[in-house]
Amino acid sequence: MRNIIIGIVLTLTVVLVFRSCSEDKKKTSILEENSMLIQEQVNNVAKLIVTEGHFAEVYNYKDSQQLFGPLITADKKALVVVNAEVTVAYDLSKIDFEVDKESKTLYIRSIPKAEIKIYPDFEYYDVTADFLNQFNAGDYNKIKRNVNASLMKKIDASSLKSNAENRLISELSKFLVLTNTMGWTLVYGDNTIESLEELKPSNPLIKN
Repeated sequence: MRNIIIGIVLTLTVVLVFRSCSEDKKKTSILEENSMLIQEQVNNVAKLIVTEGHFAEVYNYKDSQQLFGPLITADKKALVVVNAEVTVAYDLSKIDFEVDKESKTLYIRSIPKAEIKIYPDFEYYDVTADFLNQFNAGDYNKIKRNVNASLMKKIDASSLKSNAENRLISELSKFLVLTNTMGWTLVYGDNTIESLEELKPSNPLIKN
């Protein structure tokens, strides 16, 4: 009788150990799959978010040079009309992130800064120059630099960058939805993210 009881106990022990190992393997397998899924989804979101805008600029260029003192002045001037296409983009392939499968946490370390590109089309009108002060490459380069600086001020004052930031939040919200659905945690820098409000671009993790 004693041998029978010992046999039953050993059998139950073996079954319990087997089941425990099976459950551990199943949990590990699910954890691995979830980790791979999250990593894949982050990579899928890693694309350029582009906002386009159109800006116009009228620029008056004038340059005067004194020759032989103040007695003689040589002038040159130009009226420049500029139509520019502008794009604002976030290259999300540069997101610094980490997937910690042990703690079921997706860490977003930082977001790349916005990339602003200006594609200007210059049209020159009323270009005049004195014989002793002709237009040269330096003048055209100076005009381009000044126009670009002026356009950047207009871009900063417009809604173009904020529109791009809103699209950025839309992309980042996918991480929050994904982690919440799978029972994971989203950590942005040192903060646990629980709402879209905490994904605002004003967050210092978005590089300026």
